[in-house]
Amino acid sequence: MTDNEIIKLYWERSEKAIEETEKAYGRYFNYIARKIVCNDEDAKEIVNDTYLKAWNNIPPERPNNLKAFLGRITRQLSINRLEQNTAKKRASGQYLIVLEELEECIPDGNDGLNETIALRCAINGFLRSLPAESRRVFIRRYWHMYSISEIAKDFSMSESKVKSMLMRLREKLKKYLEQEGFSV
Repeated sequence: MTDNEIIKLYWERSEKAIEETEKAYGRYFNYIARKIVCNDEDAKEIVNDTYLKAWNNIPPERPNNLKAFLGRITRQLSINRLEQNTAKKRASGQYLIVLEELEECIPDGNDGLNETIALRCAINGFLRSLPAESRRVFIRRYWHMYSISEIAKDFSMSESKVKSMLMRLREKLKKYLEQEGFSV
């Protein structure tokens, strides 16, 4: 079933929309959630919450890319859950490691919505300026939260090469953002 057909089912308020979404993207959502929260039980709940959020948001929204739209929801729900878990027991996982890595090159984001939007645009500009492989490595690490070893395996690189590449990319990002007027 195509994304447009699934979206149509949501608009018709057919419960089959959830079934079709799960068939098409359930494994993808579960993968995202497990990568962030590192807990199968939490991941299952997050995926179910994704379906609920999809049901509540479609309509009125009509996403152009259903996978990306719902993947973003899954990611945000996962981050929220991890933050709840972290507050309770100081959990670890790729999310916390990634945040720590980016801490030195990205502003803290407490300057309001306009600053956040400007930062997002600047980061997108930085990513567009990178060679394809560097961009893919950066996105895998800092958006999809792959571990260093997973990236090394996927790109047929040594872990030390991935680490040094990411370090250089963070340094470039910091310089880029400073040139764009952000204080890091």
